[in-house]
Amino acid sequence: MDHSRDLAQAGQSATAAGAVQVPFAGLGQLWLNAGSLCNITCAHCYMESSPENDRLSYLTVADVVPFLDQAPDLPEVVLTGGEPFMNPDIIEILRAVLARAGHAVVLTNGMGPMQRPRVQAGLLDLLRDFGPRLVLRVSLDHFRADRHDGERRMGAFARTVQGIDGLLGRGFRVEVAGRGRWPEDAAALRAGYAALFAARRWPLDAFDPAQLSIPAEIGGTPAEAGATPACATGRMVVRRKGAAAPVVLACPFLPYDPRFEMGATLAEAARPVTALHPHCAACGVAPAAA
Repeated sequence: MDHSRDLAQAGQSATAAGAVQVPFAGLGQLWLNAGSLCNITCAHCYMESSPENDRLSYLTVADVVPFLDQAPDLPEVVLTGGEPFMNPDIIEILRAVLARAGHAVVLTNGMGPMQRPRVQAGLLDLLRDFGPRLVLRVSLDHFRADRHDGERRMGAFARTVQGIDGLLGRGFRVEVAGRGRWPEDAAALRAGYAALFAARRWPLDAFDPAQLSIPAEIGGTPAEAGATPACATGRMVVRRKGAAAPVVLACPFLPYDPRFEMGATLAEAARPVTALHPHCAACGVAPAAA
């Protein structure tokens, strides 16, 4: 089958071997992987994060600032992990980001590392100085405790809900990140989250994708046609264990595959990406079929 027309409409092309090439449309989102260590081990974590996985070292402020200076006036910087709040430099990194970018979004499980007094004090300082430009996007895999705990561990749902209660009570801007791997369709999932939000009296709209994101599952159902691939406008900075310096990756969802390592600077990484990994289907850019 000839997919050339479909690819052209999506702004993509194919190599001679049939793999899709995604052009770089300019940096709209910079991801910083704060480190692969996490306080818990989730059943379906694409990062394989755990209390033992240290394949990606903690980024430091000194690591981060040069990349921020290479891309002034970025609209959004996303901090991911692992669990970002395990990084001892996280508050200083967030301050550096917010001094230069429009928004800092932290992807967190909302559990113990985020709830430590030192971290909470630092977050309150950032809230005072930067207000809603700091966004805490908390993972809540399902609106039912048993399903969330089945992915993470017994009691995780209660601890995360407690964390969200505390953030909202202090005036932080909170978003929720769900999962799409369940039997329910998107409408049913959003309705279930809406009931939870109402019961908790959270001022969040479960039908607003900006407030409740339910992304395509990595390794699961492909994204809808026409979805913008993460690598079209995003890059991720990581420091590999034992490496002398950080590197830039094409995609935040492919942290360990060396084929997606693009260089030591954002300028080097400003080039097309060939979709060679099965996870690329989550962005709707699986290699073209013969």
